[in-house]
Amino acid sequence: MSAIDPRTPVLVGAAQITQRPGDGDAPSTPALLAQAARAALADAGDGIGERVDAVAIVELFSWPVPDPGAWLSAELGLTPSETLVSARGGNGPTALLGALAADILAGRLDVALIAGGEAMTPFMKAVKSGGDPGWPTQPEGTAPTRTVGVDRDPSTPEELAASLIAPIFVYPLFEQALRREAGRSIEEHQQHLGRLWARFADVAGENPYAWTQDRPDAATIATASPANRQVSAPYTKLMNANIQVDQAAALVLCSAGAATAAGIPEDRWVFVTSTAGAHDHWFVGERNHLDRSPAIAAVGEAALGHAGLTVDELTHVDLYSCFPSAVQIAARELGVDLDDPTRPPTVTGGLTFAGGPANAYVLQSLATLVGRLRGRTGEHALATAVGWYLTKHGAAVLSSDPPSRPFADADVQAQVDALPRRSITAAAFTAPVETYTSIHDHTGTATMAIVTALDDDGARGFAQTHDPATVAALLDGEPLDRTVVLDGAAGFTVAG
Repeated sequence: MSAIDPRTPVLVGAAQITQRPGDGDAPSTPALLAQAARAALADAGDGIGERVDAVAIVELFSWPVPDPGAWLSAELGLTPSETLVSARGGNGPTALLGALAADILAGRLDVALIAGGEAMTPFMKAVKSGGDPGWPTQPEGTAPTRTVGVDRDPSTPEELAASLIAPIFVYPLFEQALRREAGRSIEEHQQHLGRLWARFADVAGENPYAWTQDRPDAATIATASPANRQVSAPYTKLMNANIQVDQAAALVLCSAGAATAAGIPEDRWVFVTSTAGAHDHWFVGERNHLDRSPAIAAVGEAALGHAGLTVDELTHVDLYSCFPSAVQIAARELGVDLDDPTRPPTVTGGLTFAGGPANAYVLQSLATLVGRLRGRTGEHALATAVGWYLTKHGAAVLSSDPPSRPFADADVQAQVDALPRRSITAAAFTAPVETYTSIHDHTGTATMAIVTALDDDGARGFAQTHDPATVAALLDGEPLDRTVVLDGAAGFTVAG
């Protein structure tokens, strides 16, 4: 390793904190962040904390202060020259990692601390009581040095009118499009999803930081029950991300030169070989196919290509797993074999079982990968990240070995933007169902249905209904075989 460029970015500290029910009262979100950050700095060893010159925080849901990095710096006695926060979205960790690694390579900084997490139990307790959790606040005008990433509203007015208002309403639409492409019946696909998610549950069962280690089997996951209610078609509760967790994670990133100066042994280094990011056509309605993601294909190709690796050469893979459709689409675009018995598509157990602390999950996968790669040789890993509705994508390649070329943070947005996009229409028309979902109440009853359809010009329309007779008519038999009449006012009826 003597020939390593001193500007090479390396991960030298990693920590995860999981405060499960029964472990005592959950601390606040800022306290969890501080606990994870202290542990990551301790993992890196004495002498690195005083060198931290950037503190970056993944955008927080439960503690939305403008500059959490400033609070964390003061709490830990750090004196960074800048603080950063990511834009909303689960791609925030890879976006921050890429931006900071690029800064290290360019000599703009030497040591960075990245942290994120949520204490949802005390937060939701305060919300339900109508009160405030009483966590630290910041004065008006406080702001981080910079915000990393892009963000805007995720849906058009037409999509909002059809209730595309949250991930649990949107990802099932992708799933039914995948089912159509696979040619599976409803029951066949349900069993397929159970088997896929059981692999995630098994990995979580071995993960000491997982929120739940219960290891439900495929049949339990696939079958609706009082303990596993139907949330949507086709997703049961055990197929949805679990954001009601109290978890945090942190990473210490620095230059190889800073690591050497701090006396961190080289067998504790994990190399950040490459990162990449892009978003698909921003609005779901504009995308050509709802079972594909050109952006994750481009992001993966760029990150792996710069690293000089193929998917088959990866020792570890963690595909962002908010819902099964996200995993399947990423696997298809990247060429990951979801049935590989030796390499599961997750290193944590995923957002359902390991836990999904809002935007910060990928810090958990990256921290896990640091532990997997340390002290090894010839091993490589890929972690992917997703924001909004399969909208924003990120990827990071980590390696146990020094890279063959300098780090790069690839921006492949122009490549994705050049692809054709559909128009979105609010007009009335009759057409076959393109994809659909139903939304279920806490008794398991389908109370709403959402459909998409393409008009004769290929424009996509969206519609929804709460009418029980229309919901029942759509779900009677195979909904993908139905023809629907979109009424031009975001509603629909079933024509046949």
